[in-house]
Amino acid sequence: MAVFGLLAAALGVVGLAAPDALLTVMGFEPVPAGGRADGDHTLVFLTASSMAALNMGVYYVLAALADWRAFFRWTVPFRLLTCAVFTLAVVTGRAPSGFLGVGLWEGLGAVVTGAALWHEKRSRPGE
Repeated sequence: MAVFGLLAAALGVVGLAAPDALLTVMGFEPVPAGGRADGDHTLVFLTASSMAALNMGVYYVLAALADWRAFFRWTVPFRLLTCAVFTLAVVTGRAPSGFLGVGLWEGLGAVVTGAALWHEKRSRPGE
């Protein structure tokens, strides 16, 4: 949880400080300065998403430090949902193929978290 939180927070900072770098990592082609059409709110959306990622990353780190297992359990179904939505966005052509990595990261994180919680529960019977 802490590693995911740190990565989410770091990517949030990258998106706030260097939005074109984050767009490139996600498989989007950055638009040169002055090349955006009037009404193109890509950078506004990226700023909002990056701030949300920074906040979410901090929440994950704090939950990990507090060993808040209920929070860990809650993340599993929602990260699987995120995986499904992001993967569907690529499959339907709504997002470039590079964006598939974001969905797979969420899915893998959910599966690893769920497996760790299941293993931990099995190794401590009676709790």
